[in-house]
Amino acid sequence: MGYVEGFVASVPENRKEDYRKHAAEAAVIFKEFGATRIVECWGDDVPDGKLTDFRRSVQAKDGEVVVFSWIEFPNKTVRDTTWKKMMEDPRMQAMGESMPFDGKRMIYGGFEKLLDV
Repeated sequence: MGYVEGFVASVPENRKEDYRKHAAEAAVIFKEFGATRIVECWGDDVPDGKLTDFRRSVQAKDGEVVVFSWIEFPNKTVRDTTWKKMMEDPRMQAMGESMPFDGKRMIYGGFEKLLDV
């Protein structure tokens, strides 16, 4: 049924285009190594919660926008292989040095699909 890697991060609102370019460059590499789909979403209606919310999850600061993204893979094995290749690829290493957001505050994880309609 597939495998999904999900991400939530916060990006300075004035770096939207930088983030889009960064994501587009990374998407090419992810697809090259096995990803089937990459989706990047810029926060538009991200309300504050009473106990927790997207902004708190990534310690978003004033002037930052929450982004939500996911990468689809055929299965977990392809995902694991893709990540190994990504971490060894010099293009990705160079991109890691100029990310338009604080990667330490990004949350991510791998998920097995339960429903896909």
